[in-house]
Amino acid sequence: MESQKKTWFVTGGSQGIGLLLVQQLLANGHNVVVTGRNLETVKSAVGSYSSQFLPLQVELANEESIGKAVDSAIEHFKSIDFLVNNAGYGLIGGIEETSAKETQAIFDVNVFGLLNVTRAVLPHMRAAKSGHIFNLSTVFGLIAGAGWGLYCGSKFAVEGLSEALAQEVKPFGINVTIIEPGYVRTNFLKSGSIAHPQNPIADYTAIQEEKRKHTEEVPGTQIGDPQKVAEVIISTSQLSEPPLRLLLGSDALQFANYKIQMLRDGIEANREVTVSTDF
Repeated sequence: MESQKKTWFVTGGSQGIGLLLVQQLLANGHNVVVTGRNLETVKSAVGSYSSQFLPLQVELANEESIGKAVDSAIEHFKSIDFLVNNAGYGLIGGIEETSAKETQAIFDVNVFGLLNVTRAVLPHMRAAKSGHIFNLSTVFGLIAGAGWGLYCGSKFAVEGLSEALAQEVKPFGINVTIIEPGYVRTNFLKSGSIAHPQNPIADYTAIQEEKRKHTEEVPGTQIGDPQKVAEVIISTSQLSEPPLRLLLGSDALQFANYKIQMLRDGIEANREVTVSTDF
């Protein structure tokens, strides 16, 4: 490793990829700040009493809560070298089915929470003229399907803001990497990390089938290995020129190539109309 000890700030580190990442970082001797909605849940999940582990209870939609957490991390470890915006959840439901409150809730965590944490950490990285931000997206931040509009929409937002952020912070020696896994075999679909609209509409039969499939069939069959995803995040952190985007999983590659072809076909089919609106 470039250095024996770095400080990582990981949101949503009490389960799934985040938890595996935290455990591996601690095993490698790093300082790790882990945030979650419930402090005892974070402590119990990580199972560490090391002085290198700082668990914190944070409300991602509350800037004051996040500010206190970042201040505690700096006070405890003096720096934040890596930020992993991992916290997030999914929602399966049609656009019409999903209420304004349910829509706001998923964007509060997946988008505004990520922005809140990033804004709080960046001043410290700018002062140090170094740092690396990992934003956990998904290949479905590149392509969307029926029933996944709100979840994919939130991840599309993460993709766009991350792409801009990477350009903004590059002059300060700070890198940004968007992690884009396909289906990963975690408890994501079974742990309360997937929401459904409270008022489903029976007419959307295909969406109801999508909900059933992801409740009954998909869990346990995902192709992605979460341990390997965590390992890739760590190995990517050691690169002098890390990638902006990193697809993980053969299914992610397949979905991304499908989107590329769809774009190409659409562009070619409408080329005459496209150029016809010039002066």
